[in-house]
Amino acid sequence: MSTESPFFHTKVECPICKTVNEFETIKVGSYLENGRDTDFCPKEIKWKYQRYQSYNPLVYFTAVCTNCFYTREFNAKFKEWKTDNNFRSYRLKPVKEKHLDLLAQSDSVIRAFGETINVNAYPNESAILKIHLAIFDELLADRVLNLDLGRFYLRIAWLFRNLGEEENPNQQYLQGMFSELDNSFVSVQSGAVQEKEIWVKFVKNLYAHFESADHPTEIQSVICSHKDNFANRIQDLEKIFEETETKLGEFKRLFAEYKSAIVGGEFAGSDYGFGDFHSIGEFLLNHKAKNDAIVTSEKEALVKAIHYYKEAFAGDREITPGNQTIQASYLIAELSRRVGDYDGAKEYFNNTIKKGQEFIYEHRTDKSRTALARKILELAIEQGKENMHSLKASSK
Repeated sequence: MSTESPFFHTKVECPICKTVNEFETIKVGSYLENGRDTDFCPKEIKWKYQRYQSYNPLVYFTAVCTNCFYTREFNAKFKEWKTDNNFRSYRLKPVKEKHLDLLAQSDSVIRAFGETINVNAYPNESAILKIHLAIFDELLADRVLNLDLGRFYLRIAWLFRNLGEEENPNQQYLQGMFSELDNSFVSVQSGAVQEKEIWVKFVKNLYAHFESADHPTEIQSVICSHKDNFANRIQDLEKIFEETETKLGEFKRLFAEYKSAIVGGEFAGSDYGFGDFHSIGEFLLNHKAKNDAIVTSEKEALVKAIHYYKEAFAGDREITPGNQTIQASYLIAELSRRVGDYDGAKEYFNNTIKKGQEFIYEHRTDKSRTALARKILELAIEQGKENMHSLKASSK
């Protein structure tokens, strides 16, 4: 099986407990996205490494300290937090104190979530837990970043959506591994066939050499004296090639039986829950009373995302004018439509269209600058029409 990996590792010291953690970072080009939904959720993800096909890349969106479970979005700012004077001077101290206090509680939600993370067994459920932990820690800051909270909840919504569509990820992981093993064994078989073909060609050339009439008379007797010795060795090697072919056939049947037992046997139909719980939703619901930031479904996550996007949109320090403002307005509209708030969606779709048209006109000579705004404007018009149909239908 290939030992290649879609990851490289990055060491980062935890700002809270000073533990040096080694986090996996996805290599560029390790997966491809095929299309995006109207809320920008990737529709299809194709990994270069098949064993990870069941993994949503959002598994690696956050970094969780293995000791204290402090969690941040795994980006350049977190990797270089020691040189981030704003974080070190204004955010770190209050977050550290509150985080450690919560961690020390006997019924600590932070500890419960952190200790339940199991990326190998439950990759996408673990991603939901990890992003929750990032939300918990962001909410401990004196001045929370509403835009980040909106982004985090939106990604949790995407994960819930994909959970409803995917197969058992453990089964998918096994299938991916067996696919790699299949490909490797095919290479072995092909190599054996090629080696035999090369050998047959060599033997043919060797006998042609022995039987050539072009050799000088004085060396004919020497050639004949060696020919029989070669013939014996050739027979020995031909037997080895035949035995190899037979053994590879036996190995192929053995491997097929093993694969069937693991992927197609009793394990294939086993129920897929979440540890001692029937689902990740049940686990989250079990802890929701202790922390209102917990969401248990896609819709709950979208409602939270809308709230924090609105908070960021209403402020004047998180969202920059132009493309980011237009995108935030559109997301509020589209997410509102998805949760059934058609009146709210109408307001923000109209705002998106107005702001988008103004921005595009103002920068009409700079197509590269307005490319994103044009795309969002098209989406806003299309989804705005869809929203109006839903609004009319709901009023009947």
